[in-house]
Parts: sequence; C-alpha cells; structure tokens
Amino acid sequence: MHVGAFEFNLKARDPLVLPAYKGSTLRGGFGYAFKKVVCALKNQDCPACLLKEKCLYSYVFETPPPANTRIMRKYKAAPHPFIIEPPLERQRIYKPGAEFQFGLILIGRAIDYLPYFIYTFDELGRTGIGKGKAGFDLVSVNCNGDQIYDSQTKTLKPIDIPQPGVERSLPFSLQPSALCLSFLTPTRIQYNEHLTLDLEFHILVRNLLRRLSLLYYFHCNGDPSNWDFKGMIEKAKEVKVKKENLRWYDWERYSGRQETRMKMGGFVGEITFEGEIEPVIPLIRMGEVLHVGKGTSFGLGKYEIREDVRE
Repeated sequence: MHVGAFEFNLKARDPLVLPAYKGSTLRGGFGYAFKKVVCALKNQDCPACLLKEKCLYSYVFETPPPANTRIMRKYKAAPHPFIIEPPLERQRIYKPGAEFQFGLILIGRAIDYLPYFIYTFDELGRTGIGKGKAGFDLVSVNCNGDQIYDSQTKTLKPIDIPQPGVERSLPFSLQPSALCLSFLTPTRIQYNEHLTLDLEFHILVRNLLRRLSLLYYFHCNGDPSNWDFKGMIEKAKEVKVKKENLRWYDWERYSGRQETRMKMGGFVGEITFEGEIEPVIPLIRMGEVLHVGKGTSFGLGKYEIREDVRE
C-alpha cells in the first residue's frame, strides 16, 4: 500500500472559533474550496456529470467506482483516497497569530495530487472557516519531518515516498498474544448493518479487511484477491476481549449539500484483546495509519496500539 502522511501548519489570521472536534470543519471547508478550485462544471451534480470519470473532484471527494470495476459494482462510492486528521486537542478559540496543525493522509495515486490539496487549503484560508468564516494562513507543509512547502516561496519540493509508505514506530515490543488499542477519535464500525459498541476482534478484522482491500484495489492498482480473508477472520474469532473501556461519543455535523444535521457518533476509549494476534498484526498496523470504520475522511476511526500493561 502506497501511503503519504503530511502535516499542515496553519496560523490564525482572525480570531478563530472552531468546534471541539474539528474534523467536520476542516473536511467540509476543504470540499467546498476543492470544488471551486478544480471543478469545470460547478453547478452540475457529480452523478449526472459528463466529466465524472476523469474529474479530480469526483475522484477525490465523490470517489465513484470506475465503470469497468470488477468489485463493488452495486455501490455508488468507493473509500475516499484521503484522510484529514484534525488536531486532537479540544481547544476551540485561537487568537490571531496562534498556530495549529492537522494531518493529511493520501493513498495511492492521490499522492500525485498533493499540490491541489496544498493550493486548496491555501485558498480556504482566504475564504475562512468556523464561526464567522475566520481567515488563516497555510504556513508550511511537512513530510517525514522535512518541510516540503512554505508560504514564503510558494514552492513544493520534490518528495520521494517509499512503498509501502507510513508505519508508526512503537516504543515497545508487541506481544504475540495480547493487543491493546486506544481509539482516539469517534469510531463508527458496522456489523450486520448496525453500528456496534460491543467490539469483538473478528468484527474489527472484517472492517479492516474490507477497507484496506478496497483502498488497495481502487487507489493503488492492487489485486487483493490473494488475501486470505476467510483464514484471517476465522483466526480472529478465536481472539477474545480481555479488558474493555469503550464509551459512545456523540457529535453532529451539518451537511451543506444535504442541508441537514447528521449524527456522526462513535466509540472512543481502550480495549485489550487476548489470543493469537500475530497473523493479523500487519493489518492492524496499516489500520493505525488508514483508520477504520465509516467517516474516515473526517478523521474518524483513528486508533493507536498501546502497550499492554499486564496485571
């Protein structure tokens, strides 16, 4: 899986008032500005648009499966090739001059479109976000600790992102028979067509397999047909919950396109699994980067592996 992780550094130009969870504001503002920047037929709905198969906005924000796809033929949309990771801090007010950061994950060929993301967020700073449409400046963009863009020169340095891409380094050794996960943003995992709070390991693995295989197929030109879906799910059924401290976190967002408020709640907290974890560790590690569940482009479904402190 080819994945790029970028850090956008912003500076408030006006007094900024943002919600405690900023994923909706950043993603919503991005979608509005992105359409203004790249859409050729701005008043045309994407599903009926003649250009939808070749349009960058449609690919990034609507993500319809190609007409010749071998999978997901009955579905209207594939997983988006981007994730906006809002700051986890719950600070709501930023005075002029205050700086804050957010992360951007790009998957597969979406990495080639990084300049469009940078230009769009620069434009969004002029339009404004949050209450009162307050302005901000895009100061710089970093990748792997190196600055690749700054607002002074307005130039983007060439970047070389190795495959498979990003993996978070762990300051501890993973145990082959225990796994502790901390869900940092609301996580919306479905099983049997319902959102679940009772997270069994096989449910997590099913959701990861589905999401990662579709990202691999649609955005990385990969072929997941040789993945052992059945074997991994059967192994995951043998893994049990050892400790669980998950709670439901409710929040809403306003959809400008649908002109309605939408409930986007999910669970947060920690859970520890016990059993034969090792066969699915690569899947879990990739999910750390690419999130899990619904609403990932808002930053939902972000989790980290934590050290299992044994009693």
